[in-house]
Amino acid sequence: MNQVANHAWRSYRSAPPSGTRILKACEITPGKSRCVSVESVNGRFPLLMVRSHEGRLYSYVNACPHQYLPLDGRGDKVLSQDASLLICTAHQATFQVHSGACISGPSTGEALDPVPVVEDDEGWLLIGE
Repeated sequence: MNQVANHAWRSYRSAPPSGTRILKACEITPGKSRCVSVESVNGRFPLLMVRSHEGRLYSYVNACPHQYLPLDGRGDKVLSQDASLLICTAHQATFQVHSGACISGPSTGEALDPVPVVEDDEGWLLIGE
């Protein structure tokens, strides 16, 4: 699963506690993305998850740093065909899947906030530490 050194996601009021279930790992197949609303005692948290063609899972707060709108706010096509880029549907900012870094558009120089996700023994994806 993804390693997260940046803990900015925890500053969101609705950030779910560690261990909160998201969905089954098999629901995100290689080369696909999922935008989900994670429910917890803290409310609804917008999460964007991507599984690379190689099978690596990446997860970010679903909020473009330009205006904090959800990347899928104007449509569900946020992942490039080769699954290497995320595209904000509001302003076309483009982010690298593997790092969350914005490489073009109004958020250039900024990045998506990564969220740690782990898989448990039953195949559930959970919010990590």
